[in-house]
Order: sequence, then C-alpha cells, then structure tokens
Amino acid sequence: MLELSEIFYSIQGESSFAGFPCIFIRLAGCNLHCHYCDSLQSFQVKETLTCKEIMDRIALYPACNLVEITGGEPLLQEDVYNLMVMLNQNNFQIMLETNGSLDLEKVPSYVHIIVDVKCPGSGYEDCFLLKNLIHLDTCRDEIKFVLTGRKDFDWARNFIGDHKLESYQILFSPVITALSPSELAQWILDEGIKVRLQLQLHKMIWPGHEGWRS
Repeated sequence: MLELSEIFYSIQGESSFAGFPCIFIRLAGCNLHCHYCDSLQSFQVKETLTCKEIMDRIALYPACNLVEITGGEPLLQEDVYNLMVMLNQNNFQIMLETNGSLDLEKVPSYVHIIVDVKCPGSGYEDCFLLKNLIHLDTCRDEIKFVLTGRKDFDWARNFIGDHKLESYQILFSPVITALSPSELAQWILDEGIKVRLQLQLHKMIWPGHEGWRS
C-alpha cells in the first residue's frame, strides 16, 4: 500500500523531459521541510492505494507512457519499489524525483533519477548521501540544485567541483520569489559552468493557480 497526496496528468515542467505530457504520482510525506517548499500538499495523505489500484488510475491516460514518481520524498515508502516494477512491466518510462537523503541502491536501473541536492537556502545542505553518486548514471540521470541566491550558487558550484560532477547532467533552478532567472543566467554565463538553467515550465503556463493539474 502507498500513501498518496495526488495523481494527476499535466505537462512536465522540469528536467530534460520538460514540455512532454506526463502522469504524476505524488506520494505523501517527506523527511525534510525546505524553507521554499512548493509542494506542501504532499504532507497530507489524501488516499491510500495498492500498486494495482494506482495502475488502474493511471490507465485513464492511455496516450501517455511517461510517469514521474515524486513527493514529498517517495523513497520513504517501501512499496514504491513494487510500483516501479509494475510500471516497467507495463512499458512506462519512469522518472523518480528524490531529495538524495535516502539510499538509492534499490532503485532499478531503468528508472530515470532526478536527485535534488539541497543547498544552504533549503536549510538541509548536509542531508545528501554522497554514496548515492555511485548509483547515478551520468548519461541518463540528473542532479538538480535549487538556488535562493548567490550563496547557494557558489555552494553548488563548489559541490560540483569538489565531487567531480562535471560529467553529470546538472540542473540549476531558481526559487523565483528569491532569485530572478535572468540573474542566475548571468552568473552561469559569467562563471562558464556547464549546467542547464531550469525554469518551472508549468508555472509559466499556468501562473498563480493549480489549474495545471487534470
């Protein structure tokens, strides 16, 4: 059984899959409480479903085979691994968004991992498990840094250098209420670092409301 916050169908707003239709399975609960969290609804359990019931629910979107498992922190619930297996058996392309504070060893190799390394602005800059780096595929998986300002930018840049992450797919995403995209873009250009500037596409399409869920 899995505790869920919501299941919805929308446009993927982040990562290298941005712009594609995607089914989101948002599991409830998180072990962190980041200062800028934009998924506070994930702390509420709206329903509890079996993996089979989840599969039946997402079958309502037959034209879409891209699924993101997110939260909260989805790896807090052990049955999530059974869900990954079932999704794979049904030919879904699976994305997992995780905060990197929990071991990734059990995540199957066919899952596209997006790991969010927390910067100081989150309040949890020491939570990332460095051993998780060995479980990431440099050609497929992605490492995301959410930035609130210059301190976070410099911290993330140093983290990349200290842990030799230059060969990984790196995303820099601004907290819009704290850091403008144009300012972050200029820092990236000035420093000449090989990262992808990521904006939350769904919030640009549907600003100011939750109408992007269907």
